[in-house]
This record gives sequence, C-alpha cells and structure tokens, in this order.
Amino acid sequence: MRLKFLPSFVKRRGRITKKQEHSLRKLDNYSIKNLSEIISLSRAYECCTLEIGFGDSEYLQRQAMENPSTLFIGSEVYLSGIGTLIGAIEEKKLSNIRIFPDDARILLDQAGESIFDEVVILCPDPWPKDRHHKRRLLQPEFIEMLLKFLKWNGRLYISTDWQHYADEIKANLNHPSLKKRNSLNESRASTKFENRGIKEGRKVYMFDYIKTKLESN
Repeated sequence: MRLKFLPSFVKRRGRITKKQEHSLRKLDNYSIKNLSEIISLSRAYECCTLEIGFGDSEYLQRQAMENPSTLFIGSEVYLSGIGTLIGAIEEKKLSNIRIFPDDARILLDQAGESIFDEVVILCPDPWPKDRHHKRRLLQPEFIEMLLKFLKWNGRLYISTDWQHYADEIKANLNHPSLKKRNSLNESRASTKFENRGIKEGRKVYMFDYIKTKLESN
C-alpha cells in the first residue's frame, strides 16, 4: 500500500522527548484506522474536519478547543508531533480529536462517503528543488481524492510560504467543483511554519475554497 504513492515527506524518527515518548504509548487510545471509524464517530458531532500534516499541532489544538461540537481528525507521519498532540489532548482534556498516524492518502484511498465539512493543509513540504516537485502533495490527483470526501459546501483551506508552490497550487485548484472564497493573499501567520517563513522573508499565501455542485447546462 505504501508504495502506491510517491512519498511527499521524508520519513524520519527525529528527536523524541521523554514526554512525547510517554504520550506515544497511548496512541491506540486516540487513533483511527479507517474512514468507517470516522463516519461512526462523527455522528456525535455537528461537523467533521480533517487536518493533513498537523506538525506540532498548535492550530489543531486551538481549533478543537474553540469548536467542541466539531470532530477533528489529524493526520501526521512524524512521531514527535503525534506525541505532542497526545500530550495536549490529555492535558487540555480535548475529547474531539482523533489521529491517523500515517500518510493521509492511505486513509483517503478507500471507498466511503463525503464526510468532511472542512479539510485543512497548512504549509505542506514545498520540495523546492525542481527535480523534487513531483513529490509535492497537492497534485491534481490528490485534489480529486480530497473532493471525494469533502461535503457539498465543504471548505478546503491551504497555505504555503513558497511562491512557486503557491502558483502551482492555484493552478491545481482550478477545478469545476471548487469556488474561491478569498483571493490569493498574504495571510496572518497562525502556525510555527508560517511564522518561520515570514522570518525568512517569505509571504504566506492562503487558499480558501468551497466545494460546489456543478451547474447543469
């Protein structure tokens, strides 16, 4: 299964703190394995949001605290970020977060229904070298995969701090089922990666779209 997709990330263990390692032992308590589990869990909530690549989870934690009636699914491959999120879930008593600890494409490469009211992807790996552009996550095929599981009028929110990637994302979001809510603009940074991009002299570009039904002729 994992060989089906060209990796859009470099899988490495990285530095794991003792606190994160302790939290990771409890991953089974907070993880989900497939879309069927999400569908079942979401029945107890008004909305369901998927964040792909939540990093150190600061945005995901904040959204979960501010929106207790929404179920948040966070997908991440890095153990340090997963451990940080589990620690925050327990410390802040966040009952509306579940984790998919792997490539989100494995989760979305399944049969299922439109389940997500919102999909969020903040500063995915830009793979800046020309020869690596094919590894970028936000390819047309992946957009199609997302749209299968995004509800009508569901929101797709993406940010990047690399202009070349922003241009590519804008082109790939030129889809008949997507309607732009806001124009491509510099946004206020809300995550560590967005802030780092600004400190390094880059703008943060945001894309805010909704999924609309195709108009019949």
